[in-house]
Amino acid sequence: MNLCTHDRETKMATTTPFDGNIPANYQSSPTSSGARNINARDGEIHPGEIAVGVVIGRASEYFDFFVYAIASVLVFPSLFFPFEDRLNAILYSFVVFSFAFIARPFGTLFFMWVQQRYSREAKLTGALFLLGCSTVGIAFLPSYANSGTTALILLALFRVGQGVAQGGSWDGLPSLLALNAPHNKRGWYAMLGQLGAPVGFIIAAGIFAYMLANLSALDFLDWGWRFPFFVAFAINVVALFARLRLVSTPEYSRLLDERELEPTSVTELGRTQGRNVLIGALAALASYALFHLVTVFPLSWVQLYSTRPLDDFLVLQMWGAALAIVGTVLSGLIADRFGRRTTLGTLAALIAIFSGFVPSLMQGGEAGQNIFILVGFALLGLSYGQAAGAVTANFSPRHRYTGAALTSDLAWLAGAAFAPLVALGLSANFGMGYVSLYLLSGAVGSLAALSVNRALEIRD
Repeated sequence: MNLCTHDRETKMATTTPFDGNIPANYQSSPTSSGARNINARDGEIHPGEIAVGVVIGRASEYFDFFVYAIASVLVFPSLFFPFEDRLNAILYSFVVFSFAFIARPFGTLFFMWVQQRYSREAKLTGALFLLGCSTVGIAFLPSYANSGTTALILLALFRVGQGVAQGGSWDGLPSLLALNAPHNKRGWYAMLGQLGAPVGFIIAAGIFAYMLANLSALDFLDWGWRFPFFVAFAINVVALFARLRLVSTPEYSRLLDERELEPTSVTELGRTQGRNVLIGALAALASYALFHLVTVFPLSWVQLYSTRPLDDFLVLQMWGAALAIVGTVLSGLIADRFGRRTTLGTLAALIAIFSGFVPSLMQGGEAGQNIFILVGFALLGLSYGQAAGAVTANFSPRHRYTGAALTSDLAWLAGAAFAPLVALGLSANFGMGYVSLYLLSGAVGSLAALSVNRALEIRD
């Protein structure tokens, strides 16, 4: 999901362009042969074709992500934590929600070992198979009333499985897209993969809103909530074949090899590129914190402290996600005009200003909540559109593949993993003003990281 590009790498691409023809003496390495020969073809892979693979892959992953996120508010507290009051039940549900983000870096490391030992196709297939099995496994879970703590253990295990799989699903397509994008359209191509987030949210929220509006509460908690997880499984299967069609080609392998997009030692990465990993994880902190403060957190707050129908609120969030799509597209144009560092810094400052209005808007009735959701999603689209890979251009070509993946994992862990838990806990126990401080701290963290990363300013 990291789509920055490095001037040095761009120059290399200019001097040694790939013309789409495989030399007669070229042979795939043992770890990159196999299924790609099935789809062998002659012809160049254009950035637009890579972009299609990126959008399909990310949209399917985000749909799966938001299906679980919405269920963690609407379903899991009642189904798996009935022994707690409503607030604590949701907080416990958010604890389990965070498990995927904690497990994600470990999934990245494990599946990179799989890639080194076997092949890219084996890694991607294994990761998405695990994701699909974990997702459909949740759909078949019994409730706490039927199985007791066994149901809780299985929920936690499947959630960890989702996180491991999401880490392993890194296919290098975003980095490859960034390195092959035209120099003056890097921001445009960078935002394409980010479109998967609002698109995935709209589909997930739409399914849940339909279920809530057309099923009784008893039917929804009995079987209705399981349907979105089956849909997520089906979409993952389709996305798997779509991505494998691109991955399993000699052209794709050739491009990855030319760009040195291969796994490297984590020890070596930490020793030589640790600073870039840390700054990359913090540079988009404001965007990742806002991500859950306009999606998961307000849904939980409305359920606890408002009489507003949840299906109506999900529809409102869908409209907000539509604005986020517009903002994401605009972020590409803005970044190409003014530079990525300027774009990220400006949006972090705007998010800091927005944080001051959180209490008055969320506690201002339906009108205030509407403004919070719509403005928040618009800011999210503008910032998140350029958030991925904020400093991965700083990685040397040899370390870019592993560095980009781990930077993304750590950014999610630092900025988003505990955001719903912290925001709901603070607002319930100390007041909504502390949510403002939480979001403000994310914006300050982003500005600090961007100020340190002078290299990004030079490359923009």
